[in-house]
Amino acid sequence: MQLAAVLWGSLITLLLSQSPGVRGSAECSCGRNHFTCAVSAFGECTCIPAQWQCDGDNDCGDHSDEDGCMLPTCSPLDFHCDNGKCIRRSWVCDGDNDCEDDSDEQDCPPRDCEEDEFHCQNGYCIRSLWHCDGDNDCGDNSDEQCDMRKCSDKEFRCTDGSCIAEHWYCDGDTDCKDGSDEENCPSDVMAATCSVEEFQCAYGRCILDIYHCDGDDDCGDWSDESDCSSHQPCRSVEFMCSSGMCINAGWRCDGEFDCDDQSDEKNCTTSMCTADQFRCGTGRCVRLSWRCDGEPDCSDRSDEEGCEKTESPPCAPDQFQCANGRCIGQRKVCNEVNDCGDGTDEHPHHDCRPRSSEGDCNQNNGGCSQKCQMVRGLVQCTCHTGYQLMDDGNTCQDVDECAEDGYCSQGCTNAEGGFQCWCVQGYELRPDKRSCKALGPEPVLLFANRIDIRQVLPHRSEYTLLLNNLENAIALDFHHSRELVFWSDVTLDRIMKANLNGSNVEEVVSTGLESPGGLAIDWIHDKLYWTDSGTSRIEVANLDGTHRKVLLWQNMEKPRAIALHPIEGKIYWTDWGNTPRIEYSNMDGSNRRVIADTHLFWPNGLTIDYAGHRMYWVDAKHHVIERADLDGRNRKAVISQGLPHPFAITVFEDSLYWTDWHTKSINSANKFTGKNQEIIRNKLHFPMDIHTLHPQRQPAGGRNRCGTNNGGCSHLCLPSNTTHTCACPTGFKKVDHSNCADGLDKFLLFARRTDIRRVSFDTEDMSDDVIPLADVRNAVALDWDAKDGFIYWTDVTTDSINRALWNGTKQEVVVDTSLESPAGLAIDWLTNKLYWSDAGTDRIEVSNADGSMRTVLIWENLDRPRDIVVDPIGGFMFWTDWGANPKIERAGMDASGRVVIISSNLTWPNGLAIDYETQRLYWADAGMKTIEFGNFDGSDRQVLIDSQLPHPFGLTVHEDKLYWTDWQSKSIQSADKLTGLDRRTLAENLENLMDIHMFHRHRDTVRNPCAESNGGCSHLCLLAPAPKASSCACPTGINLQEDGKTCTPGMSSFLIFARRTDIRMVSLDIPYFADVVLAVNGSMKNTIAIGVDPKEGKVYWSDSTLKKISRSDFDGKAQETIVSTGLVTTDGLAVDAVGRKIYWTDTGTNRIEVANLDGSMRKVLIWQNLDSPRAIALYNEKGYMYWSDWGEHAKLERSAMDGSDRVVLISNNLGWPNGLAIDTAGSQLLWADAHTERIEAADLNGQNRHTLVTPVQHPYGLTLLGSHIYWTDWQSRSIQRADKSSGTNTITVRANLPGLMDIQAVDRERPLGFNRCGQRNGGCSHLCLPRPNGTSCACPTGILLKGDGRSCDDSPESYLLFSNRVSVRRISLDTDDHTDVHVHVPELHNVISLDYDSVDAKLYYTDVTLDVIRRSNLDGSGMETVISQGLKTTDGLAVDWVARNMYWTDTGRNTIEVARLDGTSRKVLVNNSLDEPRAIAVFPSKGYLFWTDWGHIAKIERAHLDGSDRKVLINTDLGWPNGLTLDYDTRRIFWVDAHLDRIESSDLNGKLRQVLVSPVSHPFALTQLKPVSSPLTTFSRLSQQDRWIYWTDWQTKSIQRVDKHSGRNKETVLANVEGLMDIIVVSPHRQTGTNLCGVNNGGCTHLCFAKTNSFVCACPDEPEVRPCSTISGYIPTSPDRGTSSTLVPNKLPKAPTDTPHGGASPVNCTDKNLNVEGCVSNVVTAPHGEGLHISYVIGGVLTILAILILIAALIIYRHKKSKFADPGVSNLTYSNPSYRTSTQEVKIEASQKPPIYNQLRYKKEGGVDGGYTQEKIRIVEGVCLLSSDELYWDDLKRAKPSRCGGGGGLHACMRTDTVSLQTSSASLDDGETEQLLQEEASECSSIATMTPSADTPQRGHAHHQHSLPDTGWASARKPSTESEV
Repeated sequence: MQLAAVLWGSLITLLLSQSPGVRGSAECSCGRNHFTCAVSAFGECTCIPAQWQCDGDNDCGDHSDEDGCMLPTCSPLDFHCDNGKCIRRSWVCDGDNDCEDDSDEQDCPPRDCEEDEFHCQNGYCIRSLWHCDGDNDCGDNSDEQCDMRKCSDKEFRCTDGSCIAEHWYCDGDTDCKDGSDEENCPSDVMAATCSVEEFQCAYGRCILDIYHCDGDDDCGDWSDESDCSSHQPCRSVEFMCSSGMCINAGWRCDGEFDCDDQSDEKNCTTSMCTADQFRCGTGRCVRLSWRCDGEPDCSDRSDEEGCEKTESPPCAPDQFQCANGRCIGQRKVCNEVNDCGDGTDEHPHHDCRPRSSEGDCNQNNGGCSQKCQMVRGLVQCTCHTGYQLMDDGNTCQDVDECAEDGYCSQGCTNAEGGFQCWCVQGYELRPDKRSCKALGPEPVLLFANRIDIRQVLPHRSEYTLLLNNLENAIALDFHHSRELVFWSDVTLDRIMKANLNGSNVEEVVSTGLESPGGLAIDWIHDKLYWTDSGTSRIEVANLDGTHRKVLLWQNMEKPRAIALHPIEGKIYWTDWGNTPRIEYSNMDGSNRRVIADTHLFWPNGLTIDYAGHRMYWVDAKHHVIERADLDGRNRKAVISQGLPHPFAITVFEDSLYWTDWHTKSINSANKFTGKNQEIIRNKLHFPMDIHTLHPQRQPAGGRNRCGTNNGGCSHLCLPSNTTHTCACPTGFKKVDHSNCADGLDKFLLFARRTDIRRVSFDTEDMSDDVIPLADVRNAVALDWDAKDGFIYWTDVTTDSINRALWNGTKQEVVVDTSLESPAGLAIDWLTNKLYWSDAGTDRIEVSNADGSMRTVLIWENLDRPRDIVVDPIGGFMFWTDWGANPKIERAGMDASGRVVIISSNLTWPNGLAIDYETQRLYWADAGMKTIEFGNFDGSDRQVLIDSQLPHPFGLTVHEDKLYWTDWQSKSIQSADKLTGLDRRTLAENLENLMDIHMFHRHRDTVRNPCAESNGGCSHLCLLAPAPKASSCACPTGINLQEDGKTCTPGMSSFLIFARRTDIRMVSLDIPYFADVVLAVNGSMKNTIAIGVDPKEGKVYWSDSTLKKISRSDFDGKAQETIVSTGLVTTDGLAVDAVGRKIYWTDTGTNRIEVANLDGSMRKVLIWQNLDSPRAIALYNEKGYMYWSDWGEHAKLERSAMDGSDRVVLISNNLGWPNGLAIDTAGSQLLWADAHTERIEAADLNGQNRHTLVTPVQHPYGLTLLGSHIYWTDWQSRSIQRADKSSGTNTITVRANLPGLMDIQAVDRERPLGFNRCGQRNGGCSHLCLPRPNGTSCACPTGILLKGDGRSCDDSPESYLLFSNRVSVRRISLDTDDHTDVHVHVPELHNVISLDYDSVDAKLYYTDVTLDVIRRSNLDGSGMETVISQGLKTTDGLAVDWVARNMYWTDTGRNTIEVARLDGTSRKVLVNNSLDEPRAIAVFPSKGYLFWTDWGHIAKIERAHLDGSDRKVLINTDLGWPNGLTLDYDTRRIFWVDAHLDRIESSDLNGKLRQVLVSPVSHPFALTQLKPVSSPLTTFSRLSQQDRWIYWTDWQTKSIQRVDKHSGRNKETVLANVEGLMDIIVVSPHRQTGTNLCGVNNGGCTHLCFAKTNSFVCACPDEPEVRPCSTISGYIPTSPDRGTSSTLVPNKLPKAPTDTPHGGASPVNCTDKNLNVEGCVSNVVTAPHGEGLHISYVIGGVLTILAILILIAALIIYRHKKSKFADPGVSNLTYSNPSYRTSTQEVKIEASQKPPIYNQLRYKKEGGVDGGYTQEKIRIVEGVCLLSSDELYWDDLKRAKPSRCGGGGGLHACMRTDTVSLQTSSASLDDGETEQLLQEEASECSSIATMTPSADTPQRGHAHHQHSLPDTGWASARKPSTESEV
């Protein structure tokens, strides 16, 4: 006993009370002779006597005293494990880890694995598929020793080997686990800048600005809710943190920091705990029910202090609990030692059997059934593994391993002395024979991260983005078989879906959501379930959002997480309202049960382990992860430490994965023990919901209870326990067991600002359902019409009246103009009229139900009209007015008989309702807090309800009930309409409630006088009280005629004004000012100026955004655009109604122009000395026009209406002279100045200036009519009126009109005056314009008036034509104004190159988007396509006007081609050694063709027109030779260089080169005018116009010119033109001269090419129907069908697109095949026998000629031995051509072109071609290719050194990535090449090794590919070296 006392005295138990953050990390220490047990989960320390360690007894309770012990002996039948455990010997080397330390499986003979298995290093065999899947399947990780996965080129490799998306590198977010993606980032990475409509969160993300300070944490860090002066308040049961976050009010001052800024624990007094709470010693409040519940909830355990000892904490199952509460090992009971210390473990307290002390293991095994051992001389029986000793101390019984949690992963079968684990379908047992592995792909964790949805592989940090740019993604789930992901966004209040690859994002549910925090997919029945803590509901719908139904709504507070078990037909959800709980029900909502409702506070995440038949959840307030069976039993905490704020959870195999808000991480742990905790990913943005994406998380084993035909249901089929239920969408009633009604018969309709909802009265649940409507911003008033099923509502934010069908379809705007605060709405269902009241305009208006024929009914003596109701049967309307004198009024529905019926005891009379049964009027007063009623005349007034009405708003009556909305109580209530009793709340917690109506289908209908022929009215027929019954009315602004039935045709006197996006009219014929919108079809973007033609009743307006002038009738019909080109900012516009012209000013172009009223014959009148012309006014009678100029020197000017006699009237004391008007009656000029804030007047000559009105805030438009002036004011947003003589009596005509611009006053009755140009157009051929003393004739822009002073040509004589991608324009050179005029060519997409043909007056152009060459007349008419096939990028085009051919370059195919002008006879001229051919020009009289090539080696080349005699003229000191033009007189070439920024010229041989202009910024094309040598032209014109050279410039976006002789006098001809391309001069003197092809096509059948003194005939590449001959004068005939004729091969280079033709081909006749049948000479031969002597003569001559030709050919061959490369042989290919800079080093260059180069190319698909913009990286190989033409060579050696390094003039230095130089037997032989290379080696930087490419033709046959342009004889000339490239 003494020993026991000592032992007991030594036993110390330390209870460490530590805060959660410290808990578990403390070390325990015990005294000497004691063993320290492991720290418990609650942070407790236990000490036991040292001798109890390793005695085989669990004394610590957690086996920590027995771990790693060597037990004394094992029986001979057992195997002794390294950890001391004994197992059966038969289990050794059986592949199972039975020892649990793997010692029974060491040193085993290797086991043979199957072919499809992987051999682990520990001898196990696993499936080959499991190798390298990220899972440790072997147990020793040997199956995961894998090479790192290769990252794709769109990924970044982290230092740890994982791959992330490339654009996550240096994005400010740590995406690699090791953070390596944010290391070594450039410091100048700018933070994201948000747009004007966005707010920037603290960490840089942009959210919509409307979410700033809205009370929601949209950023995720509350930064959008900090610094908000007016927070949106939290709910009544919530506390608002300083940051704006809302938390449960009970958490305030509870001793725990719940706000992120800890403000919930500031300024706390000690009396904050409520009656149902207990205050901890720390000050924290916990639930009273938690006091003394055996679990410490206070951090200081004060809730468990002073409790009556109920039960001591239980001991472990294999321990004995002493009476004193102490736990000792089971073996220490009845061992005759007082181990408890109180003796309760021994006799007599414990029933101990006497022990046989003299027993011996050798006799009868000591009485033991299994193992016997001697301890201290006594027998001690023990058992084999798998058995346990029974109470008798001798017998062993089987241990049920399956009873131990987690012994097997899934299934477990117990056996005698052992057990067997098994797995459910879809899983396979791992080699450890205990854990299960899911079959299928590698699992992926899918999680929402607020701004995106990401995927992470749990076993290997692979991390990818699925969807980004989200607002606030919270909940998510997936549908594996359909490959869909669904998520909810609580900022947008939407549920969305997308494909699992991130594509095809769609909205699923977009209405009626407030806070959808949970989402779950039924993958078997294809349903979507979600929770909404805002609406307190669980809803279900199909996967596309259709057939949506509120499933559960009663007793719901804040449902959050939701999980489905479709196999069992169950839903599980958490609710963290005031009574937190976890519940489940069937999936049809039936059989609802509470699973857990204790020890819950903030149950966030929930997941179901389908294989383990368990559920897991997290509680963020209790910092715990718990589990339970699916019915809630066997609840147990899995993890209760290290969980600051767990949010969502998922399970897979044996692991749990959860997200934590506080640590911003994803973590994992073992699902049975909670051990092996790991951080999968941290430093996340804001991890929310999480799911394991794997097919086994949606196992396919379940039965689809709905079958294939939707269970026979018409709408929803919902699974329940074993069967299914047919259900209907919310509000729809079931007609029978399977079918739902098609519509709703009766529902309560109410508005909630941002949505309109209905509560169906067809069903019992009375759930409100949002009608799916778009863009509802602030709905206030409602009404409905059952006849068409429409509901109508007003929106006071968009200021509109709208309607839609009751189900949300056919939504449309009915009225959206001239509304300010439409707060009341009523439908006359008898005549289909819409009545509304507007508290902003103080009017009551009516229109047809579709918004047409709108008119104002009441406009006087209204203060703040609110609600309006109509009684169509009685013909009355009633409205409330809560202005200064609140009242309720009544009038006829035609506004007759207006009378006040209630005017006393009213404060804020809001809702009105008519009870048609009792003929009573009901109203709600929010000030008096009452609901009252009275008769229709106001008599018999009674208060119905006067209590508990904090703020009633909307009101309606139906049958015997009254329904109303209340702003303050946020509820919809009802009561008996007669007594006010039987009050019920239909819905509560609804913010922003507005109007309310009961939709039903039983409205009374009676016959009405408007039903027959509209009551005889021409427009509106309105009901009225008896006896009148109805009256007629007219749309706003129009008067009723004397017959009382018909309306006048339109307004006669009115104001018309522009408002940027619309045009409105205010009638002056009626007693009130109401604006009516001009109903124009089509949009207006920025309508500024306005003009009126009262004669034809048309309005004209300019739109500076659309850049056009349009017109329409006054009723908006017949709209047309009259000017659509050449406008920039048309600020002023005036219509000369007398002279039938339109004048306008353009501030952008600084011009004043005139045109006919249809936009034709447009002419620039004034273009000089204008700064910013704005307003313009005309005085036709006097012939004057006036305009204001608000430029730097503001002034008012006047000129004649033809632009002559210009004079400045006023130039001092002006700021911004905006409006301008002429008072013809008072002969004065009036103007409005927004800077001086005055309206002034002066005489028409600028004298007697005086101020009329001051101050005016910001006047813009000004007009006058009769005795008044009217003006628009930007600042006051109003139209004002004053007396025109005195400026007094100012009144506001219309207010609250933002965007006001020009205004005009119109009086259609006033006579117009005499048109001086009326008779025969004043004798003019084109324009007749008034002048002060008559008229003058004028021509359209750019055309000179003829000598007769009356007539004009149709186009200028000389002009520039230029293209800018989408237009072709001309600038006349005959006049001085240089105005560009659009040539109206149709269908232009991307026009690059232009030329023209003076003979047929045709324009030719290339379009690289359409890949065509087209032509049209020079005026744009008659467009036709001439080449439509086989074009890639036609950059250059040239017309040979003599031979009628056109030439073009194709940069895409690197060819130069030719065809006849009609596109026939197409032939490739040059297709070798071209890199990027660009501009092309012809010199027909010399027979030359010139072109530029700005490819790898820039050059300018020349050849004959047939492509022969090709010669490089210039290839040094060139960058990007773009434009090219020829001066036919001085015989010089001019070109622009866009890289060296200069314009140069040389002679036709490339010599005498000189720089004309440098620098020019980025020239593209150029042209020049041939000198005029006509005797009719004056000398000054000759000297002026022929000296210019013109070019287009990309950078300055202008056309410029310079003196072509001196390079001086540089001028800008036209500025500010985007996309300028080609430019040409069209002049009668440009295309002159002739050649031998000019007459009869030189006698050629197809193509005739002139040379210097000769010509050649040629055939097209593709044979045509017409036979071809290359002999001039011979016309071949087609062979008859059926006759066989031998076709001699054509000697022309074939086009690459050659295709064989079937049938008999036409014969091409050459001098070689004239004898072929079908070739007939057209030379007339004499009859035989008569002309023999002539034949001899001819024969002799021909023989001599042939000999001479042969000699000449030989000489030419020797001379030009190697001038040209063989097109089929010298094939020098190189990729990435580039523009070069001089260098001598061999290095890789990555020098970029200037930024302008990004816009350099102009190929299709939206403009810029990738081929032009790709950065051209060059490797300088220093290959110098040498010419072997000795004569040329010597010239060049003397030339200055080129860029090639050293000397080499013609050394073309190649920079290439890949150079393949092909040599052939036809080139220089090796010796000659080598010699040449050695000679110039010193001058070349380096000689690259020339490697023939793999496809180099063999020397022998390469020669046969060679063919020259066919000249009628075959050349024997050898091709030259590569140097000509």
